[in-house]
Amino acid sequence: MPSQTDAANRDHTGQLFSPHSIIWQVDREMALLLAGGRALLLQLAHPKVAAGVAQYSRFQQNPLARLQRTMSAMWSIGFDESAKAYATLERVGDIHKRVHGTVEDHEAVVRGTPYDARDPQLLMWVHATLVDSAMVAYDLFVKPLSLQEKARYYEESKKLAELFDIPNAIVPGSLGEFSAYFDKMIQGNTIAVGPTARSLAHDIVYPTPWILRPAAPLFRVVTAGLLPERLRSAYGLKWNGPREKVFWLFARLFRLLLPFIPGPVRIVPNARAAEKRLGLS
Repeated sequence: MPSQTDAANRDHTGQLFSPHSIIWQVDREMALLLAGGRALLLQLAHPKVAAGVAQYSRFQQNPLARLQRTMSAMWSIGFDESAKAYATLERVGDIHKRVHGTVEDHEAVVRGTPYDARDPQLLMWVHATLVDSAMVAYDLFVKPLSLQEKARYYEESKKLAELFDIPNAIVPGSLGEFSAYFDKMIQGNTIAVGPTARSLAHDIVYPTPWILRPAAPLFRVVTAGLLPERLRSAYGLKWNGPREKVFWLFARLFRLLLPFIPGPVRIVPNARAAEKRLGLS
C-alpha cells in the first residue's frame, strides 16, 4: 500500500493511533453504537450508497450486519496492532473493489447512474457520517466535548480518511470546514432519501430477527432523535413531544449510569485488549 505503510504514521506503541489521543478516548466507548442507526441512515440517504448496499448485502436477513462489519473494521484499525490494522484495511479495500453497478429507477439520480464503492466522494460521505456520529454520540451519551476537543478529534480523524485513500483535496481541512461540508450535504440535492433507502431503513428500525425486537422501539426513538430533522421526515420516522421527552430522558439516564457499567461492557473489545497489552488497564 502507498501512504498506509509509512512508518511515520504509526504510533511508537505499534498502533496506528496513540492510546493517549482523543480519537482513542472517544472511539473506545461502546456508547457510540447508540448512534449506529443514525450513521447507517445518513449513509443510505445517498442514492449511490443505498444502491450498493441493496445490491451487495443481505439486509433483510441481518439488517445491522453492515453496522457490525463497519464497527469491527473501525475498531481493528483504531486499536489493533498496526499489522492487523493494515490487514483489515486490505480486506475492506478488497470488498470495495467488488461493489459497483448502476442506480435503479425512481431515485434522486438518473436511472443507470454508475456507482463505485471506491469513489472518493462516496468514501468521504461514509467517513463523514462516522466521524460526525461519533462526536454526537460521545457528546450526548458519555460527556460533552469542548470545541477544542472536537477540533482535535476531527484533526485526528483525517488520518482515517488518509488510510481509506480519500484524497486530501476533498477532505475538509478543519472542524469548521467539515461542519460546513456536512451541513451542505444534508441540505443539498446530493443527499435524497429514495425508495431504496426507505426500504433499507425500515429493515433497520423494524428488524425481523426476534432477538432485536425488544430493543427496537427505543432504538427507533434514539435514531430518530439523533437524525437531522430533514432526514427524519424523509424516512417517515415518527417524532412528537412525548417521543422527544423519552429521547432526552434516556440520554440523561444513560450518561448518569455509564460510570457504573463494567469495563467489559462499556469499552470496545479491541480497545480493552490493546490497553491490557500496553499495560494501561
